[in-house]
Amino acid sequence: MSLTTRILAVNIVAITLVAGSLFYLDSYRNQLLSERSKLARSEALIIADALAETPRAERPPLLARIGTEQQLRLRLYDARGHQIADSFLLADPSFTFKDPTREPWLQDAARLLDRSMNFAVGAPEVARYVEAAIPTADAWPEVAEAQKRGEAIVRQRHAPDDTPVFTAATPVGERGEMLLTTRNATDITQKVRDARQTLAIVVGIALAFSILLSLFLARTIVLPLKALVRAAVRVRLGRDREVVVPRLPERGDEIGMLARAFSDMTAALRQRIDATESFAADVAHELKNPLASLRSAIESLEKVEDPALRRQLTEIAAHDVRRIDRLVTEISDASRIDAELSRTAFEPLDIAALVRALAGERAQRGADAGRELVLKLGKGRAMVMGDAARLERVLHNLLDNAVSFSPPGGRIDVQLTRSEGRIRLTVSDAGPGIPAEAREKVFERFHSVRPDGEDFGSHSGLGLAIARTIVDAHEGTLAACDRPDGKPGACLMLELPEALA
Repeated sequence: MSLTTRILAVNIVAITLVAGSLFYLDSYRNQLLSERSKLARSEALIIADALAETPRAERPPLLARIGTEQQLRLRLYDARGHQIADSFLLADPSFTFKDPTREPWLQDAARLLDRSMNFAVGAPEVARYVEAAIPTADAWPEVAEAQKRGEAIVRQRHAPDDTPVFTAATPVGERGEMLLTTRNATDITQKVRDARQTLAIVVGIALAFSILLSLFLARTIVLPLKALVRAAVRVRLGRDREVVVPRLPERGDEIGMLARAFSDMTAALRQRIDATESFAADVAHELKNPLASLRSAIESLEKVEDPALRRQLTEIAAHDVRRIDRLVTEISDASRIDAELSRTAFEPLDIAALVRALAGERAQRGADAGRELVLKLGKGRAMVMGDAARLERVLHNLLDNAVSFSPPGGRIDVQLTRSEGRIRLTVSDAGPGIPAEAREKVFERFHSVRPDGEDFGSHSGLGLAIARTIVDAHEGTLAACDRPDGKPGACLMLELPEALA
């Protein structure tokens, strides 16, 4: 089921529940009918008492007057059931039943609605009012029942136009005479219709507004989602190089947040794909050179007889193998480092203590190659959230880089400061420095500018690129800048967010 259908269904169900109040009108109708039934009984009893106290000669005028004034039909029967008097014969009829065939179609529609509502609420069937062909009491069961029980009996029937007709039979005096009253209560039908019509109009208007608002709501939700779905399909199929994902900047709701998050995710995914493609191309290029050198050396070995030249070719081949091995190791680390860091749970660690431990370990194995390592870490702890092994690798790379470019006996300064919730660590060497235009390039993969005299191929050009990737995963920055003291040399600055106590 689509989202539009669900929104419409929910709102229509709510309006349908409101429309259920139409059934309440059935109790209103029943109440009116019950009150009118009681009124018919009271009228019959009052008129019967009046007739019992009236001489026989004065009864016809009394029946005619009461029938005309109260819009009733009054019939008087003797003890044998013969009709004595009929107010409709004594005076002009006070009411007439309407012929449905002569009424406009609107009345037919109203009667159809009445029948539909009666069927919906389970209203009991009511007999049709049929005028007796022979004017005797036998045509009216309520007369016989009232005579038998000695009390007023009320019956309800339907006129040809479906309006209620109430008949009430009651004894008159002690001579066995019976009175039958008949009233066509058209006002009840009109009151119920008016109430139903008013409520139906209200419900209809509410339903129309609900549908329009539902369609508007569905449009504001479904259309942007469909646009995002189409963009997602294009991203999945990969047919468009640059898929434009709608950002919906004019929307400040959750849909707009979703669109912008999806757009950012797509851009990040495209950037990651481009980086992977570029990395794969760089890997192929970097591996091609040592492989070509290795192939040339191996092919030349078969043709060379001079032992010294063969030994030189063997050294070249061994050097290329070591270079390929180093490249493969560094490439493997660089390709899996993002995935590993995304699953790593960072823990609080003291970066100052990590630097001290690392400096001691390097001094023991002579990794600084005679360079002087000066630590300016200050007092106290410098806490950050991170992975100790990965940050240790970053520090190793920074120190190895400084050792490579510093002259023998040169000084390497490692300084730690705190500023605005950030821990800043700078590693400054005494080398030639890094030109301003090349300071970003040193962090590119396979970019390697080595000092003079260093063995070719001893570095893969991935060290600083891997270091920056690790720092980025720790929500930090790694950049090249001028030395803080203004002296010549390069300075690599590492910044990490300080861990809250």
